[in-house]
Amino acid sequence: MHLVTLSTCNLNQWALDFEGNTNRIIQSIHEAKKAGAKLRVGPELEVSGYDCLDHFLEGDLYLHCWQQMYRILTDKSCYGILLDIGMPVLHRGNRFNCRVLAIDGKIIMIRPKLFLASDGNYRENRYFIAWHGPRHVEEYYLPPMMQDLQGSIKVPIGDAVISTPDTCLGAETCEELFTPNSPHIGMGLSGCEIFTNSSGSHHSLRKLDIRISLILEATRKNGGVYLYSNCRGAGGERLYYDGCSMIIVNGNIVAQGSQFSLNDVEVITATVDLEEVRSYRFTPSRGMQAMQAPAYQRIEIPFSLSEDKLGLAPTKSQPPRYHLPEEEIALGPACYLYDYLRRSGASGFLLPLSGGIDSCSTAIIVFSMCRLAMAAVAEGNETVIADVKRLCRHAKAFPKTPEEFCNNIMHTIYMGMKTQSSKETRQRAETLARDIGSHHTDINIDDAFHSFKGLLTDATGFEPKFKVYGGGNTENLALQNIQARSRMVAAYEFAQLLPTVRFGEGAGGLLVLGSANVDECLRGYLTKYDCSSADINPIGSISKKDLKRFIAWGEKEFKLPILHEFLTAVPTAELEPITGDYVQSDEVDMGMTYDDLSTFGVLRKEMKLGPYYMFQKLVHDWKEERGLEPRQVAEKVKRFFAFYAINRHKMTTMTPSVHMETYSPDDNRFDHRPFLYPRMWDNWSFKMIDQDVERMEAAAAKEAENKERAAAEAQKVESKLGTTAQSDDR
Repeated sequence: MHLVTLSTCNLNQWALDFEGNTNRIIQSIHEAKKAGAKLRVGPELEVSGYDCLDHFLEGDLYLHCWQQMYRILTDKSCYGILLDIGMPVLHRGNRFNCRVLAIDGKIIMIRPKLFLASDGNYRENRYFIAWHGPRHVEEYYLPPMMQDLQGSIKVPIGDAVISTPDTCLGAETCEELFTPNSPHIGMGLSGCEIFTNSSGSHHSLRKLDIRISLILEATRKNGGVYLYSNCRGAGGERLYYDGCSMIIVNGNIVAQGSQFSLNDVEVITATVDLEEVRSYRFTPSRGMQAMQAPAYQRIEIPFSLSEDKLGLAPTKSQPPRYHLPEEEIALGPACYLYDYLRRSGASGFLLPLSGGIDSCSTAIIVFSMCRLAMAAVAEGNETVIADVKRLCRHAKAFPKTPEEFCNNIMHTIYMGMKTQSSKETRQRAETLARDIGSHHTDINIDDAFHSFKGLLTDATGFEPKFKVYGGGNTENLALQNIQARSRMVAAYEFAQLLPTVRFGEGAGGLLVLGSANVDECLRGYLTKYDCSSADINPIGSISKKDLKRFIAWGEKEFKLPILHEFLTAVPTAELEPITGDYVQSDEVDMGMTYDDLSTFGVLRKEMKLGPYYMFQKLVHDWKEERGLEPRQVAEKVKRFFAFYAINRHKMTTMTPSVHMETYSPDDNRFDHRPFLYPRMWDNWSFKMIDQDVERMEAAAAKEAENKERAAAEAQKVESKLGTTAQSDDR
């Protein structure tokens, strides 16, 4: 046996938190050493934090990174272990996303990223330059402070591998794993037995299996030991990095870190047998490819990773661990909100709680956050304990339950109107608030509504009316918007002053939470600058159908029977007066169902289909699934794109949402589209759809005519045969 003990980690790094990031890096090194590891791998850009964005264009950021690297390399408690640390590096006037590999205070090499992530949420090409290519190595001139420490003025930079007396290892970074010809393939054929991957990979619903399958495949065909390290937490952007660092041997997981946690540092360690790798690789076909593969420059170091320690044994393999999508919703945004709350310095949250499933989902996510925090307190997490003490500093006692913690930091407010709000929604909101422990306030905004409405009447003499009272569509919409925007003003008033009311001067302010789901954002079924405008929106990238599954799961998991009432209630904005024969319905107003919107969202963003190609796909799918005719499908598609276009401007000002869904229409980072569109009903795509519908209908009519003619001919033949038979009978 040839045993080596290796460590990788999840780190909760924060953009520009240089000292805090370095403290967490050093803590992870100490924990790796304590576990007996000879190699420690950290996440991508861990010194600066991954989410620095345009700060990566600033020269002093690179200075501060080197200052922190100097601090790590001069700390002798970090000696005796090979370090793989992520940070940005300036070289020859260009900025590179790099790994710095070092040991005992000396840099061995700098490995720049070969392939940059520049799609979806990522813009690495904006900040960095991709390295020349595989196997290219040159010299990097160190900053003066590092020259004295290194004892030389330069170190290798490029795509090289490190050779130790007992093995060979190579590094790749995040996106490189997802490319067809990943670096680990060539490195493995060139003799590398250990691969490190340092990542800044964000959470999306149902996507962990893709990441795990790629990592497993990285060693399943080629053999080897793969150490995957990832960021975890809210690094300063809309993304939640979901950890799940792993160690894989020959296509089998031997260690897997947690995906969601409030721990800032989590180190994952395993002992592996390099002889298993060598045995696994011994096949003639692989050997032939290895002999033909280009060689990598090897940088020799006199440090062995293996050791002969009595009682040391290889770590056993284990199956991968996955969360249900409902658990992902409960845990991902909850962990994000916890980071956002503690790092913002706010005193808690305020949520406009309407009695509908969207604001209910947001409330349950906050309650899930409280459960996670109190579980971490029970486990003795000192960082979380300190955070909870700060957040509950005005309370009479330290909270003992999630409900008690929720009562300190969560404030809900029902903002109703006497003629628009039903007693059912008001009661649901009150019961939910009581069950999760939030501090609840119930108000009516009638006076504010009538005051704003009266401004126009006083100035012009015109008094707008709701549709149910004889008003036109424009009046009806304007009056709904007055209510919605009044609620936004009220929400911020209460967010600023409720802590003072409860705890006195100096109690701080609250972060306002939004609750518009991804389908409403996509369709634009919300009022610009209403109570969907907030500080952060935990569900802005989650579909309505996933929220329903989440609430059904939460009803049982969190033992909250009131959630069943939210599930069975008809979705309604309650912005129009309720009469004996009329109650406003979201899906009727939109002219499409939430399931329709989910389908449109996936086809528009993930499958990259415009109106015409979307129609061509759905005209077949929906005929089989729903029995819809081409004209019905065309009307649905055109209606969606027409409203998408006229409402796209709303997304430019939408509350930042935690990214959870790959068809999110978030304009700020993820979905870059125009917000001033041509009139869609005159759009060329719509005309082509109409032409196709006419052709399809003409073809269907022709086919029906032919069938009718054939049936008539068959009937004539049958009739003639019948007459002949009667003649024969006579």
